[in-house]
Amino acid sequence: MGPRLRGDDAMVGDTVCDELRETGLSMTTEFKITLAQLNPTVGDIAGNAAKARAARARAKADGADLVVLPELFVAGYPPEDLVLKPAFQAACRSAIEELARESAGAPAMLIGSPWVEDGRLYNACALLADGRIAALRYKVNLPNYGVFDEKRVFARGPVAGPVTVGGVRIGVPICEDTWLEESADYENVVECLAETGAEILVVPNGSPYAKGKADMRLSISVARVTESELPLVYLNQVGGQDELVFDGASFVLNADRSLAAQLPAFVDNITTLTFRKDAEGWRCDGPVAALPGEDEADYAACVLGLRDYVGKNGFPGVLMGVSGGIDSALCAAIAVDALGAGRVRGVMLPFKYTAQVSLDDAAKLAQALGLQYEVLPIADAVNGFEVILAAPFKGLPRDITEENLQARTRGTLLMALSNKTGAMVVTTGNKSEMSVGYATLYGDMNGGFNPIKDIYKTEVFRLSRLRNTWKPDGALGPSGEVIPENIIVRPPTAELRDNQLDQDSLPPYDVLDAILERLVEREQPLASIVADGFDRDVVARIDRLLNIAEYKRRQAAPGVKVTRKNFGRDRRYPITNRFRDSGAPLPPADATLLPRTARASTEVFEG
Repeated sequence: MGPRLRGDDAMVGDTVCDELRETGLSMTTEFKITLAQLNPTVGDIAGNAAKARAARARAKADGADLVVLPELFVAGYPPEDLVLKPAFQAACRSAIEELARESAGAPAMLIGSPWVEDGRLYNACALLADGRIAALRYKVNLPNYGVFDEKRVFARGPVAGPVTVGGVRIGVPICEDTWLEESADYENVVECLAETGAEILVVPNGSPYAKGKADMRLSISVARVTESELPLVYLNQVGGQDELVFDGASFVLNADRSLAAQLPAFVDNITTLTFRKDAEGWRCDGPVAALPGEDEADYAACVLGLRDYVGKNGFPGVLMGVSGGIDSALCAAIAVDALGAGRVRGVMLPFKYTAQVSLDDAAKLAQALGLQYEVLPIADAVNGFEVILAAPFKGLPRDITEENLQARTRGTLLMALSNKTGAMVVTTGNKSEMSVGYATLYGDMNGGFNPIKDIYKTEVFRLSRLRNTWKPDGALGPSGEVIPENIIVRPPTAELRDNQLDQDSLPPYDVLDAILERLVEREQPLASIVADGFDRDVVARIDRLLNIAEYKRRQAAPGVKVTRKNFGRDRRYPITNRFRDSGAPLPPADATLLPRTARASTEVFEG
């Protein structure tokens, strides 16, 4: 009988362990694993499979026993509702089967893919070896919080034991299977794997970047190693996918919780690691790369997110309004670092309120970065609009309407340049502005992508200073000072009227951002924020602005997520919404009003 695509090794772990004890396969004392920390593209099944083949070839050259690819690698992660299309499911399965046929004589491969079995769609990891699909493992715990929505599309997999590769029993918990949220619905997959004979845990992940996420992953993995007393391989993908950026930063922990290996962040990396077995079990000693600091990581995420959004969507380059202000300056630096100066076009669009210092600073920025730069005055267009509107506006005072005409004129011209050249417009509003609606719809909000959408204004200043002394690995921009110092120290202004400053309309940014972080990331009640020492009227005003600006945020371009809660995927508020926090202390819950069963369960919980 010829080779089968489905192997018999997909049995539960207890049976596998019994067979291993009988055959003595566990006597292997050296095992090599190649970690393929790579950048897939959602929907590019052929391209992702080609990357997997190249990784397997590299693993073979290194003498590896197993090459590991990230979660849902063949499909790209996250595929969202694309994964529900039968044609897409079939194409992913076909790619896995082809990779399986090619696995004879090569290292075994663990690779993620959607998989349909008995009419149910799973987030699966396939073991490909000896010309067949030797085993399948399904994700058990499906995340349904923050940016994740897997319960909508995937079925919950059964808890299963380890798979066998070269005589070594490999446990394959998939991403969330190691996080163990405090819920009755969560299964302790790692505990099951340890009890059924796993020797090494290999965890394929699609874990997006957020500030502080690396420490959280390490802490969770240390807990799983402590519980299982097994070494753990944490493999994460790298690259940008719409608003999400995956930072890689894969690592290995030995059973004693020591850091055995650390791959770099924000770059593709293929590394082969050697595990050796002694009386204490398996142990690895590999390279340990330094990870970037918090601000450096945020900047690198912005660069990678913009680079992949432009590249994966096929834009020839980008263009943006360069105002002489700090937000557009930082975006220009990010764009040049991501794409190279030759693919970035800066356009200064001055009006009568544009100060000479803004013109000078914008020109210095363009020269320092080496980007394409031009000046297109907008007076004729703005004045033309005002002439057209003179009759309907007769007798009405000048107000923000005329200011918005300037912003909308600039947006129209940038979009015209985009239509003509194919370059994507980068919009440059920061998170502070997007929070309180300090932006003009169809004006400065025009654009296809915003690299600093999730960066508060205070961090914009920090990242600008940082970039003048450092740049991430792989950045294509020049070293040294690229953002003129005057742009950093000059008080921010929209320059839509004479002598205008941001602080005329908003609290100081250090105060504003501290309040917004409590409102957005922490969801704190107003009374709690006031108790932290903030002025009650200022807090109430910022909360009101945050609420009424939701309709603007719904129409904003996507942008890189770097905080724990960004606008869009994380924070989905209704536009039509009459609830307002009064600012009064929250009353305690009245347990006497609960149904009898609820009171009983609450009492048990509290006791």
